[in-house]
Amino acid sequence: MNDKYLRQMKKGVLDMLVLKLLKNEPKYGYQLINELKEKSQELFILKEGTLYPILYRLEDDELVKSCWSGPNGKQKARKYYQITDRGKLALDEITKLWQEMSDGIWRIMEE
Repeated sequence: MNDKYLRQMKKGVLDMLVLKLLKNEPKYGYQLINELKEKSQELFILKEGTLYPILYRLEDDELVKSCWSGPNGKQKARKYYQITDRGKLALDEITKLWQEMSDGIWRIMEE
């Protein structure tokens, strides 16, 4: 039963977390997957089939943009994602909403 609730809670924050990871520098998909896993101490272990639809949706909403890097030696070309100015504003707004929601939840839970 815990898995069901955990999955639902994770869905609600993935856009915010991806935008946050892209805030300081462009990253490619596998890099995002690894950082989410590492920084969350393995709470967020995503498959490519979960991450890429999020990235495509963020791109459709003009919150991120993508570009391909050329091959470099043995390294293949990679598609990098970068947060846009609109994405930074959205991240600020989502972060505020998350804080308000989290505060409200804790006020109820601590009763």
